[in-house]
Parts: sequence; structure tokens; C-alpha cells
Amino acid sequence: MKNKEYIKRSIKSVWHPCTQMKHHENFPLIPIERGKGVWLYDFDGKKYLDVTSSWWVNLFGHNNKIIKKYISRQLNTLEHSMLAGLTHSPVIELSEKLSKLTNLGHCSYGSDGANAVEIALKMSSHYWSQTGFSSKNKYIYLENSYHGETLGALAVTDVPIFRTHYGSLIKNYIKTDSPDLRLKKNNQSLDEFLDEKLKKLKKIFEKNHQVTASIIIEPMVQCASGMGIYDARFLERVRELCNQYEVHLIADEIAVGFGRTGKMFAHQHAKITPDFVCLSKGLTGGYLPMSVTLTSDKVYNAFYDDDIKKGFLHSHSYTGNPLACSAALGTLSIFESDNVLKKNLILSKKINRLFSSLEDLPISDLRNIGMIWAFELDSKISIEKVVEFSLNKGVLIRPIDNTIYFMPPYCIKESEAKEMIKITREAILNAII
Repeated sequence: MKNKEYIKRSIKSVWHPCTQMKHHENFPLIPIERGKGVWLYDFDGKKYLDVTSSWWVNLFGHNNKIIKKYISRQLNTLEHSMLAGLTHSPVIELSEKLSKLTNLGHCSYGSDGANAVEIALKMSSHYWSQTGFSSKNKYIYLENSYHGETLGALAVTDVPIFRTHYGSLIKNYIKTDSPDLRLKKNNQSLDEFLDEKLKKLKKIFEKNHQVTASIIIEPMVQCASGMGIYDARFLERVRELCNQYEVHLIADEIAVGFGRTGKMFAHQHAKITPDFVCLSKGLTGGYLPMSVTLTSDKVYNAFYDDDIKKGFLHSHSYTGNPLACSAALGTLSIFESDNVLKKNLILSKKINRLFSSLEDLPISDLRNIGMIWAFELDSKISIEKVVEFSLNKGVLIRPIDNTIYFMPPYCIKESEAKEMIKITREAILNAII
């Protein structure tokens, strides 16, 4: 069988990400040959429903004809040229479109989400230094936040399994409470819960604003901590505090951008404009690695000078790669022509009705925002058995601790969602200890 051959070769030569490799002695890898729509196929022809959108990157399905067309057309003209001293049509067109969508004026490109965060953090601190406030070089971040695993991004990440081993390498910044609604006490109203979190944050601003460059937030959903959803009013108040105390607001939209929460960008639930927006994952529809950090004209102008030392000199070899830009243009073209957000709203309501069939199971906090669903398994459920059963039945889930979540491509059909939830129900019932 072909699968066994590829598993053996991969174990011998590949260090897989976010993985304890020894676990694959008992829990085999799944070698993927091809994809189509919401499905991935292994080398023996078995198909798996990609309910995580391949780590949240795939918006419109595998093997998408429109995005492929954009990439193929670009492949025949220019595969890459450096962006220092040169420019090209795809990066110009993409920057114009993203600026219009976010109301931010300039795009700085990178390779992945963590890189977008690094750019925002560096740019924010550098801005304050350029404008005479060199003491503003710290950052505020949320409890249970995740912003990436490069050292700067890791310093504003609060997931111990990623951070603990590198404590001596990263700076300590300022952590505030998470607004994740799962943390609300049973006897608290939503208003009381928000007030508690915002009072603490205001005290942090009052005490630390003279040394704080920015606060970084995943708008509406803290994804890597188990899809922790919160109220848009928290974002509104953070924007007000940033204005009051002259602190930048960085919106990490890497996972939640491009329609995942029901808005094009999650911060739009609060009708605010951040100082920085970080984008990646769905930016290219899951086709090519690329990220972008957008910021305001005010920040951009602070670096505009005859002296090269006052420029923002962060760069990468593949910055603004034409093929990746073309994939992103293909992705945006689908949003422009296909009324995606409205269709997702209708689809989300249908899938919500299907998820109601799980409410009698030993789960808690069944929740939804846009095209994201999640719930926690009770302690009497074996998470390993749920995963194993689901994979055997062709549903490719990847839990976060005891949280099961679903973030499928937008092209999922109601019948496919029904099958996904049916198998999930069977998996949970099969896994009761």
C-alpha cells in the first residue's frame, strides 16, 4: 500500500510541526496525495473532510479553479523579483485592494503570520522612537493569546506549551485578562464580566502607557486557546483606551480575517480601525505562504526621511512575491464576485441547526461565530478515541486540548456538514470512558 511507504519516508526525514514525533509510533501520519473542495485524499484513495481548512488557511476549497488561474497566469510572466528598488503589478494591485478594505494606507509584506506580527511590533516601537518617545517599547497582550512562534511574536503569546522552553530568550511584557466568555463566572452578567476585564486593562494603561508602544489583540476569537469568543464591546473600549493613552492597537487578523467571523475582518464587528492589521492564512486562499502588515499614513510618514537609517529596513528575500500576490488577488476576486459573506451567513445558520443535534451529549459551551464552531468535551470523554474514530470515518479534526472545533472551507455543502456532525456525534458516543 502506498500510504505505508510515504509514512515510512516522512518519519525518516521530516520533522513535523507542532508534533511530538514519538506519538506517530502509535498514531500514524496521514499521507495526502491530492485535494478537491473540502476533501483531502490519501495515496490509497481514502478521503478526509478537511474541517480545519488545513490549519485555517483554505477558504474556498482545495484545487480551486479561480485561484489556480490567477497563479498560472502570473507564472507565465514573472515568478519573482525582489521588492527592494523594484515593484510589480500584482503587489501594487493587491496593496490597493487591501488598503481599501481596511482603511489603512500601506502594506509591508512577509512570509507567514508570525512574521506579520514581528513587523507590527517592530514598526510600532520604532515609530515611537522616531517621534521622540523611545521609552515606549513594551507591549500589552491578552491572557491565553497566540501570535506566533518567532521570538518577538512569542513574547506576546500566552500559551505555555509554545513559550515555556524559550523563557530565557524572550522579553517579559504586560499581560492582561482575557475577555473569553468561557471565563465568565456563573453569577456574572455579561456587562459585569466585561466591566471587570476593562477596569483591569484601564489600570494597566494608566500605569504603563508611557512605556507601552502597543496592545496586540486577536479580534473576537482567541483561536489557539480553543476558539475563545468574546464580545465586540471589548474591542470598542480597547480602541478608546488606545486613543486616550496614545498606544497603538495591533489587530492580529491572521486566523480570523477574510470572513471567518462573518465580517471581512473581525475588528469590523466593533466598527473600529486599528493602527496595524496583520493578515496571512486565508490571504492566499491556502495556496502560497504570504503575510502582510497594514498600517496608517501617520505611521508610514514617521519613517519617510532622506536618511536611510530612519527607514523601516525589515525585509525578506520573497517579500511581495508575485505568485503569492496573484493567489491573494484570486482569493479577493471570489469575495468581489460571489457575495461570499452573505452566502456564509445563510450557510452558517443551516450548520448551526445541524450542530443542535449534539446538545444532548456530554459537551459544554457549544458556540459559533461566522464560520467557526467549537465546544469542550467533558472529562469522561477520551479525546484520543474521538480523534481516532473521526479519522477512521474520514473527518479530519485536530483538537486544542479538550476543545473540538470546526473551521471548514466556505464551499462545504450542507450535506457534507451533516455528515461531519453525524460522525462527530458517533465519535463522542464511542469515546465515553
